[in-house]
Amino acid sequence: MLEIRNLAKRFGPLVAVDGVSFTVPRGEVLGFLGPNGAGKSTTMKMATGFLAPDAGTAVVCGHDIEREPLAAKRLFGYLPEGAPGYPDMTVAAFLRFVAEIRGFAGPEARRRIARIVELVHLGEVREQRIETLSKGFRRRVGVAQALIHDPPVVILDEPTDGLDPNQKHEMRGIIAAMQPDKAIVISTHLLEEVEAVCSRAIVIAGGRILADATPAELAARSRYHNAVRLTIAPQNETKIRAGLDQLDEVEAIEAARGDAGTVLTVIARDRAPLAAEIAELARAKRWKLDALSVERGRLDDAFRSITEPHPAPRAPWDIFNVTK
Repeated sequence: MLEIRNLAKRFGPLVAVDGVSFTVPRGEVLGFLGPNGAGKSTTMKMATGFLAPDAGTAVVCGHDIEREPLAAKRLFGYLPEGAPGYPDMTVAAFLRFVAEIRGFAGPEARRRIARIVELVHLGEVREQRIETLSKGFRRRVGVAQALIHDPPVVILDEPTDGLDPNQKHEMRGIIAAMQPDKAIVISTHLLEEVEAVCSRAIVIAGGRILADATPAELAARSRYHNAVRLTIAPQNETKIRAGLDQLDEVEAIEAARGDAGTVLTVIARDRAPLAAEIAELARAKRWKLDALSVERGRLDDAFRSITEPHPAPRAPWDIFNVTK
């Protein structure tokens, strides 16, 4: 459905995107992750034809964005960063304008507008001017214009930016409902979005892809993969920590205080399974454990370990800054 082929882009001395390639089939929600300045938005702008690449191309349902731009653009919906719109238009007028650009008129345009207004929950602001809307509602309008023609490929740059928790939940539901019939790419820096809606994730930093895996596979790269969490009474912490320190498989122990007691997170050396050894030790020493669970890993920890060795390149205006 979507194929990105060796996209590259420089801005003067700054290498923003450096040979990025990936594919997205129907039914997949791809999370495109990276720190600020990683090249996410630049990649999306090139993939959708809004920015000319220095090298490479994108193919949308068989149509090359460079050679067949109109045919390719008919087949995707794009929410750019900032969700630009015409501030003096009402939401309804803007959506009628977008529907007309997409080739719909009369009853068909009205049907599509009514459907998308209901889907994205814009009914209460339908007759308001876009400039009067909150950031969250402007974002919804941006999503609505991207989906009004029911495209097979959907590319969303920070779709939940500015939304409150309830609105984020609704947006995740919209994405989940679209997933079976579409190829969807979501650029985000919110790891909770990846866990909630994405079936696959790509991590980019310094303009290059550093990881391409399922969210579970990425989490397994965290040092907390196979870590064991023990909830215990505070007065038993010293004794239990001393016993855990005797296990060769234990790399580190982290403690936190909670309402239910003290929580010890026992980190396994080389992320090896550790729960059976701890359970056996607890039985042998008759420790009282209120809870024992095994972590699958933490995306935030994996994200840091993948991206921190690859800082974002400096912007051109910073290259020649002189520091004393």
